[in-house]
Amino acid sequence: MNRETKPTALEHLPVLNLNAAGLDIASEEIWAAVPPVRDPRPVRVFGTFTPDLYALADWLKACGLETVVMESTGIYWIPTFEILEARGFQVQVVNARHVKNVPGRKTDEKDCQWLQRLHTYGLLSGSFRPDGEMCALRAYLRHRTSLLEHRAAHIQHMQKALLQMNVQLTQVLSDITGETGLAIIRKIVAGDRDPVALAQLRDPRCQHSTDEIAKALTGNYRPEHVFALKQALALYDFYTEQVRECDRELEQQFSVLKPRHDHDSLPPLDVSDKRDSHSKNAPDYDARTLLYRLVGVDLCAITGMNEITVQEALTETSTDMSKWRTDKHFCAWLRIAPANDISGGKVLRSRTLKTHNRATQAFRLAAQAASRSVNSAYGAYYRRMRARLGPQKAMTALAHKIARTYYHMLKHRVPFRDVSAEEYEQKARDRELAHLRKKAARLGMTLVAQPAVAV
Repeated sequence: MNRETKPTALEHLPVLNLNAAGLDIASEEIWAAVPPVRDPRPVRVFGTFTPDLYALADWLKACGLETVVMESTGIYWIPTFEILEARGFQVQVVNARHVKNVPGRKTDEKDCQWLQRLHTYGLLSGSFRPDGEMCALRAYLRHRTSLLEHRAAHIQHMQKALLQMNVQLTQVLSDITGETGLAIIRKIVAGDRDPVALAQLRDPRCQHSTDEIAKALTGNYRPEHVFALKQALALYDFYTEQVRECDRELEQQFSVLKPRHDHDSLPPLDVSDKRDSHSKNAPDYDARTLLYRLVGVDLCAITGMNEITVQEALTETSTDMSKWRTDKHFCAWLRIAPANDISGGKVLRSRTLKTHNRATQAFRLAAQAASRSVNSAYGAYYRRMRARLGPQKAMTALAHKIARTYYHMLKHRVPFRDVSAEEYEQKARDRELAHLRKKAARLGMTLVAQPAVAV
C-alpha cells in the first residue's frame, strides 16, 4: 500500500538557536548571515584582517546574536574562532561535508545563509575542540612534532653524505645519532680521517667490534661530501636545540595547569613498571609526573603508552571524558571502531573509516609498541587477533582496546591493572570452554574433559 506523504517544511521545525549566525570563511573574505529580522542587510562580507574580524564581532553583537557556526577548510577559521570566542559568542566549527548539499547554485553568499538556517533549527553538530588550556598545549606539542620531522630529514642528509664517501657507518651502528655515531661524525667534520682513531670512540654497548667499525670508517673523504655532512650536522644540532627549548616551554605550561582532581589525596607515583623504557625523542622534563599530577591517574602505565603518546592523546581529547557518553562513542569518534552500514535490518558493510585524528595515531603507535610485548595481556591479545584477522585488523583491534582503557581510567579515575599473558590466555580458554559447554547443551550433549593423546 503506497501512501503519499507531504514533505515537512523546514520552517515548521522547532527553533533551537534563535540568535544564530552563519559564517563561510575563505582566505581573503568572510561571508556572514544573520536572521533577516535582525538587520536590513542580513548578509554581509568582511575581510580577513584583524580590524575586519573586530568589525564582524561588533556587528554580530549589535544584532543580538549568541551563537555562531562556521564552515572552513585549512586553518583560516582559527583567528575568527578565537576572536569571537573571546567576545563571548558560542562558536562551533562544522564539517564541510555535512552541509555540502546547498539548494540551488552554490555560492559563498548562499553557503552562509544555509549554515545560519540549519543552525537555527539545530541540524548541525560542531566539531570537537578541547578547552583553551589544552589547545595551547596542543599547539606546542604539534610544533614539537614538526621540529622532530624536520630534524629527521637532516639525519637522512647525514646518512647520504656518509654513503657518498663510502663510510658504511649505518652497517655497524643501529643509529648514527647515538653517542658513538655523533662522536664519530663530529670528529670527521673536525678533520680526523684515521679509521682506527675514530673507531676508538666506540661505546662499550655497541655490538660490533672496534675492528669492524674501523673497517667501515675507511672511506673516500671528498671535500664536497664532508661539507654536506658538516651542514647537515649543524642543522641537526640546531633543531635539537629548538626541541629542547620547546620542552622547556612545555614544562612551564604543564606546571601552571590546574589539576583536574584533589592533588593532596594522590598516592605516590610508581615508575617501577617501566623503569627500562626509553625513547630517543622523549621530552627532557619529567612528563610522567606532570601528567600524573594533572589527571590523577598514571596513563603512562598502560602497556604501549609512554610520555609522548599520552601527551598527544591528552591534548587532542582533553581530560573531560563526559563529551562522549560511553567508551563506544569515544572509539567511534576516533574511528577505530567498526562503522556498520545497516539497511533493512542487515549489515551491508562493516569497516573502520579513514581519519587524520592525531589521537588515533597516538593509540595506533601505542598498539604497535604493545604488540611486541611478550608477558602482557595486550601482546597475547594481539597475537590471538592476528591469527584470526591478520596483522592490520589485529593492530586496529588492539588500538581499540587501549583507547577503551584510556577512556575508563580518565573517566573513573582508576589505576591501570596489568594482566600477564598467562592469565589472559587462561581467561580466554575458560571462555572458550564455557561456550563449548553451552553449545553441547543445546545439542543435547555433555562436554567431557579428556587428556589429549600424543600422536
